[in-house]
Amino acid sequence: MRAALYVRVSTDDQAKEGFSLDAQTKRLEAYCRVKEWTVHEVYRDEGCSGRNIDRPEYKRMMAESNDWDVLVVLKLDRIHRNSLNFILMMDELKRKGKVFSSAHEKFDTSTAMGRFVMDTFQRIAQLESEQMGERVKLGMTRKAKFGTGYMGSGHPYGYVYEGGSLTLVEYEAEVVRDIYSMHSEGRSLRSIAGALNDSEIPSKKGGKWSGQSVSKILHNPLYAGYIKWDGAVRCGEHTAIIGRDVFESINGPIEAPQ
Repeated sequence: MRAALYVRVSTDDQAKEGFSLDAQTKRLEAYCRVKEWTVHEVYRDEGCSGRNIDRPEYKRMMAESNDWDVLVVLKLDRIHRNSLNFILMMDELKRKGKVFSSAHEKFDTSTAMGRFVMDTFQRIAQLESEQMGERVKLGMTRKAKFGTGYMGSGHPYGYVYEGGSLTLVEYEAEVVRDIYSMHSEGRSLRSIAGALNDSEIPSKKGGKWSGQSVSKILHNPLYAGYIKWDGAVRCGEHTAIIGRDVFESINGPIEAPQ
């Protein structure tokens, strides 16, 4: 089997005995000799954190995966210090029919036991991910039920989200009012989007307006001073751009506690 040896040191690791790039390489070469694997190439990342994949040699190694059969590291933390990135890497290796081996932990997916351990790791990671998702949703649902804060992501048109709250962007708020005004005049979504584009008014991300983006503004209770999460609508803390009566004239009554 052709082995790709991956060695890494971060700034802190460089001072630790036994973790230099050369020391790691020598131990991995000896490990491969015992395994009777041929060293294809050594990929060396110096001064790189293991908490992300923004490492030049790591990226090159994964891009050249057709040239080797087994990825070998001295310890698991040499390849990744982030469990999600480790699992994603293992999924990619499995998809490409590659083997992973850690000399220190005796972790080797070329063996039945190694594959069993890997499967267990993946199931644990999936459980942790699902539990985290449940906790996040529970927290946001409780916030919607008992609190009044914004729980969306990014910056909704008309506002900027900072410091945990929505701050009004007045010139965008005026555009929102114009959208509601044009709709009250009987103009279609496409016509409203066309008018905004003709006036060279950019969308939040700087692009063109569409009927869909106009529709989202017309049907979002955020602009009437409310927040919505998981089907629950509550009064918000942010400044409303339009009146509740204007919003309800389009969408019907807002069912929210006063």
